[in-house]
Amino acid sequence: MHPTGVPANPLPMRRNLKRIALILALAFLALTFVNASWIAPTPRGYPKLIAHRGAYQLYSTAGMTRDSCTATKIYPPTHPYLENTLGGMAEARRLGAQMIEVDIAPTADGKLAVFHDWTLDCRTNGTGEVRKATMAQLKALDAGHGYTADGGKTFPFRGKGVGLIPELSEVLAAFPDKALLFNFKSKDAAEADLLLAALKAAGRDSVKLGDGFYGSVEDGPVARMRDLLPQGWVFSKDSVKACTKAYALQGWLGLTPDACRGGTLMIPLNYQFAYAGWPGRLIQRMEAVGARVIVIGPQDDADRPMGLDLPEQLGEVPASFNGYVWVDDIYTVGPALRPAYNKRNPVAEAELAAELERRRQMRD
Repeated sequence: MHPTGVPANPLPMRRNLKRIALILALAFLALTFVNASWIAPTPRGYPKLIAHRGAYQLYSTAGMTRDSCTATKIYPPTHPYLENTLGGMAEARRLGAQMIEVDIAPTADGKLAVFHDWTLDCRTNGTGEVRKATMAQLKALDAGHGYTADGGKTFPFRGKGVGLIPELSEVLAAFPDKALLFNFKSKDAAEADLLLAALKAAGRDSVKLGDGFYGSVEDGPVARMRDLLPQGWVFSKDSVKACTKAYALQGWLGLTPDACRGGTLMIPLNYQFAYAGWPGRLIQRMEAVGARVIVIGPQDDADRPMGLDLPEQLGEVPASFNGYVWVDDIYTVGPALRPAYNKRNPVAEAELAAELERRRQMRD
């Protein structure tokens, strides 16, 4: 009601609301067009599987802490391969992995071992820090000693892992043409120099092969490797988080964050909707700034690894995706993508089917 007692004219207000609605609609259409995946060129290539630790024994992540012994939490075994061993890496290659992730640790005699844990107590019959042992001492250990899927009642790999902890030089000799993703486990920058020296001694061109290098933080070996190999693929969990988070916010405006230039973006299967222009437009933007894209498994509170470990998860990866797919169970996922690589006999198939069903029910 107007102060004079005459009813206010509602038309101007309605016109303003219509204008605002029109502006918002046009803005929405513009952003939709800018981020339309179908407008981008079809990505060239195919998805490249990263076999985390090669073929290995998956474990429960329930209640896991930084100091948990994962060897005592493994799922019921469906194959004989152990992480970071030449046999597990060879099986990952046979099953179609385009890249194999390995963990490196310097030894007391200045060599590089391929081993995940900081200490030997969890999965071997040794004790103490890996870095305080010589390569010969590591070779004498049983790499399968501590594995159990039933709380210590049985140890299916005990006695079968003697001599299986490889020196990095062995891995480089066995896989001269296979891309490797090296994981730094410490913050000691000198490990980058040690690794580069090993690569040069093997005559390996990591840039040409497409090797990758990563660690938890930007400091230490990650920063040093960026200096030593400026054209290489080097990233940290911190840099991935910075790129991924920034793109989730800025991508909808058609922007590519500076944090993604030469960086790495990770997209969980269950959050694909959150990334503007996925997949085609996003891939186009990342390729324009020299960034790599890795699809990882669902990220939630369920008991599951970071990467893919069920065959049906491959169906959630867009058919046009040409980046990397982080795989934790290459034994299962590899043949699901390329059935010709499946050499399992009927008994092994039945055991695997039962284990996969157990995982599904555990996460429901």
